[in-house]
Amino acid sequence: MSIMVSIPAGVLANQQTASTVASNLSNVISQTSASINQTATQIDCSLAPSFSGFGFGSGSGGSGSGPSFVFGGGSASGRSGFTPGQFGGGTVTGQFGGGAFNGGQSSPMNESLYTDINSTISGVAVVEPILQASEGQNVTTTLSFNGYTRDITRLDVEYTIEGIPLTASLVDNYPILPTNITAGSNLQAGDSGVVLLSENNSAYFGAGVGDAITILNQTFTVAGIYSPSSVSDTQTLYMNLSDAQAITNNTGYITSLTVFAQNSDVVSQVATSISSVHPELTVTTDQDRLNQLQTLQSTYNTELANAQASDSQTYSTAVEEIIVVVAATSLIVLFVMLYTVRERTKEIGTLKAIGFSNLTVMGQFMLEGILLSMIAGVVGIVIGSIAAPTLSALLLPSVGIGSRSATGAVIVSGTTRISGLSVATLSPELILLAFGAAILLGTLGSLYPAWRAAKIRPAEAMKYE
Repeated sequence: MSIMVSIPAGVLANQQTASTVASNLSNVISQTSASINQTATQIDCSLAPSFSGFGFGSGSGGSGSGPSFVFGGGSASGRSGFTPGQFGGGTVTGQFGGGAFNGGQSSPMNESLYTDINSTISGVAVVEPILQASEGQNVTTTLSFNGYTRDITRLDVEYTIEGIPLTASLVDNYPILPTNITAGSNLQAGDSGVVLLSENNSAYFGAGVGDAITILNQTFTVAGIYSPSSVSDTQTLYMNLSDAQAITNNTGYITSLTVFAQNSDVVSQVATSISSVHPELTVTTDQDRLNQLQTLQSTYNTELANAQASDSQTYSTAVEEIIVVVAATSLIVLFVMLYTVRERTKEIGTLKAIGFSNLTVMGQFMLEGILLSMIAGVVGIVIGSIAAPTLSALLLPSVGIGSRSATGAVIVSGTTRISGLSVATLSPELILLAFGAAILLGTLGSLYPAWRAAKIRPAEAMKYE
C-alpha cells in the first residue's frame, strides 16, 4: 500500500516539475529568441584608447587636461576649456582629458559629438548613450623584483553605476535593462531618482525594494532587484543617464554608445559607416554574443524535449508499476484469505452445523478481508506520507533536465536557474483514492476465499485436521 500510494504521488510531482520546467524553458526560449533578434542588430562603440581626451578642450584645470581633438565632422562647440568634475568628488583622480575613469577601463566621450550617428547614418534605428563609472577605494600594491620596487594602484570596485537614457523607444523595444527581476519592478521610461540594484548591490547597501540609498551624496529609491546574468553585472546598478551624469558631475559626457540597426542585414554597413564618420571609435558587432545566444537556445530546446520525453517515460513506468503492485496486492489478500479459510475449516463446519447460512459465512470472511485491507490501507498511507519522496525517487525516473542545485533548483548548462524540484506529497484526494483502492482490492481478494468457505459442507469440515 505504501508503494501504491507513493507511485501516483511521484508521478504527480514529476509531472508538476516537468510542466514548470517546460513552461519556464518556453519563456526562456522566447526571451532568448527576442534577444537573438535584438542582438543581431546591436553595435557597440567606445573611444579607442589612443584617442583618450578626444573632444575635450585643452583647459587649465590640472595635469589631467587633454588635447583638443575634433574628428568626424563633430564639434566641441561650447566645450573648449571645459574641465569636467572628478568622479564621485575625487574617487577617480584626474580629469576626463586623459585621466582615469571607471578604473581606467573606459575613456569618456563628449556626447554632443555623436548625435550625427542617429541623424545622418542610414540604417540606424536608435542610439543608446551609456555612462559607466565605478565607485571604490584606491588600493596600492608594492611589487619588488631584483631590488627594484614599483607601486601599482588599482580601484577596488564596490559598485558600478550604469546610466542609460530611460526613453520609451529604448526601454520598450530594446534589451538595455536586465530582465531577471527577483524583487520589485524594472526601471520604466521617464524614471528619475530611482535605481535598479543587482543582488550584490542589495547586500552591499543593505537595502531592499522601496528603501532609500545614498550614492555619491544623492538619495535614490530602490525600484527593483535583479539577478545578474553574467559576472560582469554582479556589481552594476542602473539609473537614468541624466542622474548618473549629475551625481558624477559629468553632464554631457558618456563612456560608450550602443547602436541598434534597423535590421540584421544592414549591421555591417552601419558599422562601416560609423567607423568612417568617427575613426576615433572602436566599433564592434555582437556576433560572439549572438553565437552564444543561439547555442543557448539550442540547449534550451534540447532540454525542453528531454523534460517532455522524461515525463512520458515516468508516466509509462508508473502505469507498469501500479499494475504490478495492484496484482501483487490482490494476490496477497487472496492467499492470506485462502490460508485463513483453510486454517478455520473446522470453525466453518461448526458454524454451518449450528445453522449459519452460506451467505452469512461468506459475509463474515468478506468482512474480515475488507477490515484487513482497511487496516493495511491506513498503515500504508501513514508510511507513504513519510516515505513517499524516497519511494517515488527509487521507483520512478525523475525529470531529466540539466542538473539540480542543493536547493532543488534546476540548472541548465551550469548557469541558468529554471525551476524548483517538486517533492512527492500525498494530497487529500490521493489519500481517499488510495484508501478506496485498498477496500476494493480487499473485497476482490476476499471474494473467492469467502465463496469457497461458504461452500464447505459441515460433515467434511468436521473431519478436517
